[in-house]
Formats: sequence, C-alpha cells, structure tokens
Amino acid sequence: MKNIFDAKETEIVIDRINNLSPTTKPLWGKMSADQMLAHCNVTYEMTFEDKHPKPNGFTKFMLKLFIKNTIVSEKPYKKNSKTAPQFIISNAKNFVEEKARLTDYLKKAQQLGENHFDGMESHSLGTLTKQEWNNMFYKHLDHHLNQFGV
Repeated sequence: MKNIFDAKETEIVIDRINNLSPTTKPLWGKMSADQMLAHCNVTYEMTFEDKHPKPNGFTKFMLKLFIKNTIVSEKPYKKNSKTAPQFIISNAKNFVEEKARLTDYLKKAQQLGENHFDGMESHSLGTLTKQEWNNMFYKHLDHHLNQFGV
C-alpha cells in the first residue's frame, strides 16, 4: 500500500484528482465526479471536523468487529460495495469546492504526518495505528479515483 503521508505520494494523488473534471464519468457506480469528491471528503470530515455524530457504543463495537478490517486492511474494496449512510451523497455538489476541500485535507494529513495519527482514535473504528490510518485514507481515495479512471 502506498504511503499517503509521503509528500510525493500525496502529490501523485492530488495530480490524479486534478485530472478529474465535472463531466468525468465513472467506470462503475452511480456517483458523479462532484458527489465522489464530497463522498471522499467525509473520511476527512470525520477525522478533522465535528460534523458527523459519533456512533453509540454498541454501533462502534459492531463496526470494529465486522467492518474495521475491511476499511483498514490492504485488501482493495470491491466495486459497488455498500457504504455507510454518512457517506451517501445523493445531491449535486460544487465540483470546484469539493475538489479544493479534498486537496486541502490531503495536504493537512500529510503535513501532520503519520506519527500524528499513530494511536489516534478514529470517529467510528477506535484507536488505529499509523498504517491503518494510511490504508484507510489511501485505499478509499485510490478506489474512487480508479472508479473515475484517473
């Protein structure tokens, strides 16, 4: 798995994002490019903002038990996988704004560095290692950028 905390890898991902346009069509799935960018921003909103309600204890336990490994392992996501309700973006978004937000979040995470995240509590999955944070961040972005052929 590539290291999203490495400045060079972050720039490669940002270059891929910059290859998107508002009219870029997905190779699979139903999201538009603006919705996909907003969808990818949710991970960072959960990390850096207090925008999404945290799951209750039981839900968090179930997420850790059944979902965590899918999210933080190096195994790629399957096409058309189900997603959590917070990640469903059903309305149109401003492409330029969502793209800027995502690149800003990427730069912020990279500048904070992997050691900032090592042992940090995630919104829904409990404490994660720096490798788990990396896998979660990189794998999700790579999945959706591949979805849009960039």
